[in-house]
Order: sequence, then C-alpha cells, then structure tokens
Amino acid sequence: MRCLLSLVVLIPSFVLADADARFAKLRDQAEPLTAVASFVEKYVGECASKLLGGAECEKNAEIFRRGATNKKFYMIITEDSAGVLQMGEVKVGEGTLTLNLTPFFAGANSAITHGAPSRTDSDGNPVLPFIRIPSQLPDGWNPGMMARQVQSKALRLQIVFTPQGVWTLPRKGGGTIKGVKAKLEAVLVTVGRSGEQVGLWVNK
Repeated sequence: MRCLLSLVVLIPSFVLADADARFAKLRDQAEPLTAVASFVEKYVGECASKLLGGAECEKNAEIFRRGATNKKFYMIITEDSAGVLQMGEVKVGEGTLTLNLTPFFAGANSAITHGAPSRTDSDGNPVLPFIRIPSQLPDGWNPGMMARQVQSKALRLQIVFTPQGVWTLPRKGGGTIKGVKAKLEAVLVTVGRSGEQVGLWVNK
C-alpha cells in the first residue's frame, strides 16, 4: 500500500471565499472531514478476528458505513500530501494544461479511491486510471514554473466525494488490502500559498 499521508486541515477563510461557484455549490452540500485517516479507519473497519474480540469493532464499522454511504463529504489534501498529481499535456500558446490525478488518498493503512481498483501493480499498489483535470497557468507563469509547483508538492487539492462501499484486493505476500470505494464529485486544484485556482474537474 502506498505510504502517502493524506491529511485534512482546518479550512482557511480564503479557501471558502475564492472557490469556483460550481465547486462551492457541491462543497456547501457536503460534510467537512476533520481527518482522512480517522474516516477511512471507521468506514473500512480494520478489526481483529471475532475470536480476538473484533465483533464490536465490525459492528461499529457497519453502523458508521450505513450513515456515511451515499452522503457527500469534503476534504482538503494538503500540499505535502498532494503527490498524487502529475503534469499532463501543455498547450503553451493557450496557457492551458492538463493535470493528471491518481485518485488514491491514503489514510490509516488504507485509502479513499475514485471507484474500486481491480488489480495491483508489481509492488502491490492498487492500480487506478488518471482523472484528467483541465487547468490554467496563473498569470505570469510558464509550464516550467507549473512543473516545479507539481514536483515540489506546492499545490493543494479540495475534494468533494461520496463513499459507496468497501473494496478488497489480495495483498502481495498474503492477506487483503481494503479501501473506501467513492465517487469523486469534484476536485479543485489551487496554489497552496495563495489559494489561486489552477484547475477544476467536475464529475458529470
């Protein structure tokens, strides 16, 4: 499983004020998370066997899933944890580009993913297709500057998602890995320091 530390932070006022109207509408319908890891842990329910006293844990996870499934949530993936972004196609003359997002947001030895992965790679990591986010170079930026922002993890992700269940895959070396199967409703990409919008993807 990938060792990404996806965190949710307190929401700065400029994040709420400057969000794209389409994103803001979805965000305002969603419940904000305080931490990805605690949500994943409660939803997936990494419990001991019933013989070792895991029955109560499994019951609590089932109750939590019933309340959370098909409900919208909002999370912020901080800059240090936004290594799920990569540069895609750049149209220099237009100042536009595509950011490729691997929709895998880790927490509590598990993850929230867009849809359910059906296989793992040679390292045992779940394989997921990119989400391609239409993006714009900020005023005065060139593609090289944007590439450095992506490589240095200086961009922030704001995400609205709807959990839909738990996925399970065989773990390399034995056992299983689990995660939260979710539908990403929208992803907003901003510059971490300023809050300036870079890209927006809205699920159709």
